[in-house]
Amino acid sequence: MKLSIVIPVYNELSTLEELVNRVKASPVPDKELVLVDDFSTDGTRDLLKEKIEPTVDKVVYLPENKGKGNACRVGFQAATGDIILVQDADLEYDPNEYPALIRPIIEDKADVVYGSRFMGGGPHRVVYFWHYVGNRFITLVSNMFTNINMTDVETCYKVFRREIVQSIDLKEPRFGFDPEITAKVAKKNVRIYEVGISYYGRTYAEGKKIGWRDGVRAIYSIVKYNVFAK
Repeated sequence: MKLSIVIPVYNELSTLEELVNRVKASPVPDKELVLVDDFSTDGTRDLLKEKIEPTVDKVVYLPENKGKGNACRVGFQAATGDIILVQDADLEYDPNEYPALIRPIIEDKADVVYGSRFMGGGPHRVVYFWHYVGNRFITLVSNMFTNINMTDVETCYKVFRREIVQSIDLKEPRFGFDPEITAKVAKKNVRIYEVGISYYGRTYAEGKKIGWRDGVRAIYSIVKYNVFAK
């Protein structure tokens, strides 16, 4: 089965080239790299055009910055693999863990797999306490509405059978994407698994972008897509 790795990119000049190299070296032989540049302004777009684009399968250049959710939606529709996986363009997640993430799908046990930072697994960098609290709270509220027992809704590593994710009409342009797609997957009554992963979190000084406003939007998205939207 071919794995499509969708990489939303926004102002990741310091990490993108190394990340792409790690993805290409990951232990999955049949894979497709789809990068979506969300109108980067720090030189990332030049790096993509000059060095990275010739070495990957697809690069999509968006005409304006709308957010990670929008970039993922574009990437999902461009992907052609049997399995689609989301990979952030920083270095917080380890592409060497792809085999563990896709195994439940390959073995026909799952249709969707989330890589959980809170289930153990490999190393986990100690960073922000209130981010941890916020992530657990958002996951708790999401579980209350979806009635599924997730441990990490906000994780980057989300893996889908292509036909499932391409059938979902995604609306959220930014980080509301995570609870939205979780709500819509839960409504499909598909088989969902979690796999413990390592996590090499970064600080704001190192380029972390998510903030408290995104947490507020996540709660709004949980209510909207579980109660009011199809």
